[in-house]
Amino acid sequence: MNQAFVGIGSNIRPEYNVPRAIFELQASFGEVRASGIYESPAIGFDGPAFHNLVAVFRCDLEAKALIESLRTIERRCGRKRDPSQTGLRSRTVDIDLLLLGDHVQQGADGFELPHPDILEYPFVLAPLAEIAPDGRHPVIRRTFDDLWRECEKRGSALMRRLERRSATNACAPERPYHESKDLPFESSPPKRIAS
Repeated sequence: MNQAFVGIGSNIRPEYNVPRAIFELQASFGEVRASGIYESPAIGFDGPAFHNLVAVFRCDLEAKALIESLRTIERRCGRKRDPSQTGLRSRTVDIDLLLLGDHVQQGADGFELPHPDILEYPFVLAPLAEIAPDGRHPVIRRTFDDLWRECEKRGSALMRRLERRSATNACAPERPYHESKDLPFESSPPKRIAS
């Protein structure tokens, strides 16, 4: 089994859609750990701020099958992909496969591993460095903590880490995480809260 690291982001009702994505990952893969939540402005278009985090879980799927599974979770969370619409825009949830063990794949099948966003966007690198500081980028072999410290020195990160929040309460789709107090999300899927 490989460790899979995924980036999760939302700027449409993120207080509901991010926990829902974690809940769906737990239902599909079992134990899920997650970083804190980082808020960053929309990049490339005008829109509300995004909430981003990185989650990790174990799975035995190949990369292509795992990506398809992540697309299914996005659809369950209300994401509608319209191939006729191009460009960046707001979304209910976006789940990107960042790493799958030390697997490296360049461009084939329409995706790359490790995901290029790791080195491009602070809102991906910061939560990855938080959850796996000693993990190494499979291509350049530097730790994520080292890469994040370098990024911090450049001072280009327009984002903030939101206060820690509770996994148990946050993952129930009926309850937004702003009502909770601490993260990370971990252990088994939580029980649903009665209305």
